[in-house]
Amino acid sequence: MGKAIITTRAQESTNAIERLYITMRHLFNRGFYKPTGISGQTLKDALLLLRPEIYGSIAEEKSELNGLIYVLERLPEGIEQCRFINLTADEGYSKSHFKAIVPPKRRRNCYRIDEEQMNIEITRGRSDIYDILTHITFLIIESEKICKRVLIEDTNKTIRDWAKLEAAVNKKKLSQSEREVALIHTANILGRSFQEIISVYDKFATKTDPERFLRIIYWLGKLAIEEEVSGNKRAITFSAILRETLGHHIYGELWANTIKETLVANNLLNRPIHIISANMHSVMNSLFARKALKNEFKDTNNDLEIYEALSAPENGKLRDKVKSVALKNGMICIDDKSGTNIDIQIFDMAKLGKDSCFYSFSDTLKEEEIPVIFVMDYAFGEQAYETIDEFLKPFKKEGKEPQFLNIDSISVMGKAGILDGGKGDIMIPSAHIFEGTADNYPFKNELCAEDFKGNGLQVFEGTMVSVLGTSLQNKDILKFFYESTWNVIGLEMEGVHYQKAIQSASKIRKSIKEDVKVRYAYYASDNPLETGSTLASGGLGTTGVKPTYLITDKILKQIFNKK
Repeated sequence: MGKAIITTRAQESTNAIERLYITMRHLFNRGFYKPTGISGQTLKDALLLLRPEIYGSIAEEKSELNGLIYVLERLPEGIEQCRFINLTADEGYSKSHFKAIVPPKRRRNCYRIDEEQMNIEITRGRSDIYDILTHITFLIIESEKICKRVLIEDTNKTIRDWAKLEAAVNKKKLSQSEREVALIHTANILGRSFQEIISVYDKFATKTDPERFLRIIYWLGKLAIEEEVSGNKRAITFSAILRETLGHHIYGELWANTIKETLVANNLLNRPIHIISANMHSVMNSLFARKALKNEFKDTNNDLEIYEALSAPENGKLRDKVKSVALKNGMICIDDKSGTNIDIQIFDMAKLGKDSCFYSFSDTLKEEEIPVIFVMDYAFGEQAYETIDEFLKPFKKEGKEPQFLNIDSISVMGKAGILDGGKGDIMIPSAHIFEGTADNYPFKNELCAEDFKGNGLQVFEGTMVSVLGTSLQNKDILKFFYESTWNVIGLEMEGVHYQKAIQSASKIRKSIKEDVKVRYAYYASDNPLETGSTLASGGLGTTGVKPTYLITDKILKQIFNKK
C-alpha cells in the first residue's frame, strides 16, 4: 500500500480557487444558476473551503460584519432585497427611466428593474463577473446563516428575535430606546455581541436611511426564509447579449479608438507617447499643483502638505484651481462613454506655459520630440489586457494606411496587498505570476528599490502575484508564495494582464518598438497576512498620499529626463 497523500491548506485553497474559477465560467456559459441549487452549492463549498481573509468569519456560525460592509460597498444598494439578479451588457438602460445605481467602491451601472430584480451592467470583462459572483455567494452564505438561526427546526415558525426585528424594520422612525432593543435582538440573530453590532451600525447608515443596517439584515434573512419555507428560489442570470459579447474587446476597442481619434485631431499621434496607468489626480497635481497653489502654500516647503490638502474632500476649490491651470497648459480630458469606466487625461507637454509646470525638459528638444503623457484611470483585472491591447494596435482609418503609435514608455502605478510590511509601503516588481497557473512574466523594470530609499517608507523588490480577485485572498496560499522560492512580495489584479498586452505588442505583433520602457510600482493598501490589516479593515486614508506622489514623481522625472 502506498503512503496516504496529505494535502496542505495552501493546496486545498488553490484547488478551491480553481473550482470557483471553473464553476463561474461554466455558469456564465450556461446562462443562469440558482444559489441554492447544485451549481450554487459548488460555489458556496469552494468559498467556505477557501475562507478568504476579507470575508473573515464566513466559515463560522456567527455572521461576518466587516466582510458585509466590504461587499455592500461594491454591490448596488438594495441588492439584498432582490430575488433575481441579472448580469447584462450595456443594453441601453441608461436611455430609459431607470436611474443608475453606482456602488461607492466599484464603478458599475446597476438598475433596480422592480421590487424583485436588480440588473448589473458588465462592461469591464470577466474579472467583474468573478468579483460580483464571489460577493453574491458571500451574501447567500450570510443569509443562510440568519435563516438557520431564526427558523425553528421542522416548522415554518421563527424565533421571537426575528418578530421583533421585523416590527422595528416596519416602523417609519425609531427612538433611541427602540433602536437599541432592535439591535439587541439583531445581535442574537447574528451570533454577535451588542457591542460588536453597535460598532458597525453607523458604518451602514446613510442620510436617507439611518436604520439601513437593520433593513439589510432583515432582507437577507427574509429571502432565505422564504426560499426555505415556500420554495421561492433566488436566481442569477446572464443576458444573451452579455454572453455573446464578452471577451471580444468591444468596449476596449471603442475606448481605444476614441483616444486615438483625439490624438489625431490634436496632431499628437506621432509624438513620443508615455502611458501611465494611475488615478486621475496624481499626475496632474504633480505637474501643476506646486506652481498653481504657490500663493495658498507660500509658507511651506513640504510638497506632501499640498497633496494631502488636495486629497481632503472639503478642498474642492483647490482641486478646481489646479485643474483649471492644467487645462490651460495642454491637458485634454476624455470622460469615458465606451462603458469601460476608464477616464483619460492627455498632457501635451509642448503647450506648457512659462513657469506653469514643476518639471522641465532640455532646451535642445525639438517640438516633435516633446512627449505626450497619456494617463488612464485604473483598469479592473482582465480589463487591463483588453484596453492596453486595443490601444497599442495601429490606428486604422477607412481608406488609409494604418498609423503606428510612437509609444516610448508604459508605467503602471497601483495599490496592492503586501506580504512583508504595512499600509503605504512600496513594492517594485521584477516579474508577475498569474495565480493558479505557472504563467510568469519577467521584465526589466525601469524603476528599482533604490529610487525610493530614504523617504521613510519600506521598499520591497521581487515578484508580484496577479490574483483573480481581491476577494479571494487566502492566507495559506499567500504564505506559501511568501515563504517559497517564488520570492513574492505582494499581490494585485492587473500586472499580468498589462504585461501580456505589452509583450504581445512589442515582441510578437511589432506594433510598438521592442525596447519600450516599462515601469511598475505599487503601494500597499493592506497586508492580508496580518489579522486586522485586510482590505475589509478600512481604507488607507492619508497614508496613501505619500507613496502615491512619490511613485508619480519618480515616473515623471524619468520621462522628463528621458531615462
